[in-house]
Amino acid sequence: MDLNIQNVIKSYGAVKALDNVSLNIPHGSLVCFLGPSGCGKTTLLRAVAGLEEIDSGRIMLGDNDLSHTPARSRNFGVVFQSYSLFPHMTAARNIAYGLECRSWTKAQIAARVREMLDLVHLANQAEKLPAQMSGGQQQRIAIARALAPNPSLLLLDEPLSALDAKVREELRNEIRALQKRVGITTIMVTHDQEEALAMADVIVVMKDGHIEQTGTPQTLYQQPLTSFVADFIGRMNILPLDKTAGNSLHFADKVLKLDAAEISGSAPVSKVGIRPEAVSLLPATQTMPDDNHFPATIRSQIYLGHISRLEVVPDKRPDVKISVEMHGTANRAGYLPQTGDAVTLHLPADALRVLS
Repeated sequence: MDLNIQNVIKSYGAVKALDNVSLNIPHGSLVCFLGPSGCGKTTLLRAVAGLEEIDSGRIMLGDNDLSHTPARSRNFGVVFQSYSLFPHMTAARNIAYGLECRSWTKAQIAARVREMLDLVHLANQAEKLPAQMSGGQQQRIAIARALAPNPSLLLLDEPLSALDAKVREELRNEIRALQKRVGITTIMVTHDQEEALAMADVIVVMKDGHIEQTGTPQTLYQQPLTSFVADFIGRMNILPLDKTAGNSLHFADKVLKLDAAEISGSAPVSKVGIRPEAVSLLPATQTMPDDNHFPATIRSQIYLGHISRLEVVPDKRPDVKISVEMHGTANRAGYLPQTGDAVTLHLPADALRVLS
């Protein structure tokens, strides 16, 4: 069954934590609520879980209106970043606890606990207490406990944020594989864009209590609709256009060419964006056609092994710093400039995106 969130509003005093939020989550998908602190993503998750009472709107699971159903009656599995395991219970007993509360038989509980431990690859940890397990193992037990009662929805509230970088990367792959294997509809809250890009079928970018943009990771990265989404998902150069008369778009004293599809709307264009890896640098002495080529200077360079990040300033717009990302030891044109070099900056028309 799909989860349908309809016109949900939640306020704390004068602050609207959720401002008329509507969203449909298809059955079996993994959806990430992504955004900075205070954007409303955790409040929305808690509203879905029944841990926050909404002021208005509806939360529908299929044809069932859950808007005012208590959390204990929603049959949702919830996993928090703090694990919340019972410290005096073994891994097996932690998984069994929720089943005991639902009056499963001892035989049913034993079989389900074995199944869940096998699912998270921790059968050999069954008799260990939480303090005897690593953070990653504890979080897998917490997920197994949430899945044990066959919930209709799995809710993950920043489940990886308490782990170190390497364990976090390993566990995010495990959670994604586990979600696909079980086929359960899953909502995950995160502020980590890389985590969302790596795990989600759909990303919901939130800002100030409303949804800024919804789409697949590829759509949000390649076709952001606003400056906020462009800057929050990956890295993006935002180019403020020069104020000039007429319909032409000007940047650094030149007409800026864009794909026709990008400027087909009726709204005036004030900003365009381009990803750092889409920018090309060429020697200043190399003769190039005029379209979107600008004289510029390398201000700084950071070598990170597999990539180099450069900061480039157009000569005619010294107030604008453009990030360039080059893989390996040179960019796709085979040229590796150095700090202080004069270069030709190329902004390919097919990589420029109009931002509202």
